[in-house]
Amino acid sequence: MKRRDFITFLAGAVAGLPRSGNSAGRPRRVGVLMGVDAADAAAQARVAAFRAALAELGWTEGRNLRIDVRWTAGDIQRMRAEAAALVGEAPDAVLASGTPAISALRDATTTIPIVFVTYGDPVARGWVASLAQPGGNITGLANFESSIGSKWLELLREIAPHIARVAALSNPRTEPPTLFMKTIKTTAAALGIEALAADVHDDGGISQAIGNIGRNGDGGLIVLPDVFNTTHRATIIAAAARHRVPAIYSLRFFALAGGLISYGIDNLDVYRRAASYVDHILNGAAPANLPVQLPSKFECVINLTTAKALGLAITPKLHVIANEMIE
Repeated sequence: MKRRDFITFLAGAVAGLPRSGNSAGRPRRVGVLMGVDAADAAAQARVAAFRAALAELGWTEGRNLRIDVRWTAGDIQRMRAEAAALVGEAPDAVLASGTPAISALRDATTTIPIVFVTYGDPVARGWVASLAQPGGNITGLANFESSIGSKWLELLREIAPHIARVAALSNPRTEPPTLFMKTIKTTAAALGIEALAADVHDDGGISQAIGNIGRNGDGGLIVLPDVFNTTHRATIIAAAARHRVPAIYSLRFFALAGGLISYGIDNLDVYRRAASYVDHILNGAAPANLPVQLPSKFECVINLTTAKALGLAITPKLHVIANEMIE
């Protein structure tokens, strides 16, 4: 089935699910396990979008709904502890954000419905049997396909045509880079660029990796979607500026924080759509029958101040592609 046809199938399948109403009976309980820190304003906005979407669907906190949000600041052990605590409270459904949070919840329960928002491949990770028929107690939204790796590199080369080497930055403990590296390397070979994976585990490793790729003045950076990179984005953006390395990021809030260019999903839209899945589950739908949704809405943001600081020009092609240019 072609990707466009599959997305159409998903939309029809979800739209056709019955909703039994939610006004009667006991208040329902929903857990939320976030892989980042509570001080992260972008993450707070995502949770707010999730809450607002549930409210639009008729769920009122304090009346027929209780939401318990747990924040873990990128700490894997803390995620496991918070996952166990959430499961111990027997919620009606849990929203899991990011690979480590999903893995922690999957290890903690095989019965409580889990709706994920993930960067990785849920089939390859064994979370679901297939996209169309997840089976088990887990379903959700997969935010990136492997082919986007090619798009990141093409956009990076468009805004920084001098690059001859590129490093893909991630922490393999929180998000292995394998989903994207094959397409990145294939595109890099076609463009005559050397591509490598840069594995990092802390701030020191980030600075070293970005310094290495920027040493000869011909390096670029792809910051892969990863809860580690999200948590450490200030360090990454500062190191890229210090070493004058043009970088592309997977989410809009990186560009808003000073990153050169971002291309990826509309993150707030994803959390609103996740709310619709939680709503269906609270109304009796089984996660096993809710198809995993693929991304359908993407946005490109360019930080003009950062481009100017790096001496980079915005080409006519980028003017057409960009959804937003910020100063």
